[in-house]
Amino acid sequence: MIRAAAEYCYLTTTGRRSGRAHRIEIWFASADDGRDRIYLLSGGRENADWVRNLRANSAVYVEIGRRRFTGRARVVEGEPEEALARRLVYEKYRTRDELEEWRDTALPVAIDLYR
Repeated sequence: MIRAAAEYCYLTTTGRRSGRAHRIEIWFASADDGRDRIYLLSGGRENADWVRNLRANSAVYVEIGRRRFTGRARVVEGEPEEALARRLVYEKYRTRDELEEWRDTALPVAIDLYR
């Protein structure tokens, strides 16, 4: 199970054109449901490079603290997990700013992690 105490994770995707690794620092959250899955929200929605990259190749690499995972990413907008993704990420970071609009409009992404 993933413990989401870390402030952020590092997500590495494969460039859709270059084939090179692209690494970003991003907020994330996980459910306490026994699954190795994290959720992210893309404020840039489909225009974010990392989203475009994972749509072209869903294989990703995730670093959370000292833990390293390979994973498969998928957009969950319109899926049963959408509300869970929005709620978990919002609840983790909401004390920082007014994030309701971001919660409601960002593109939700789930990543299933493998060790």
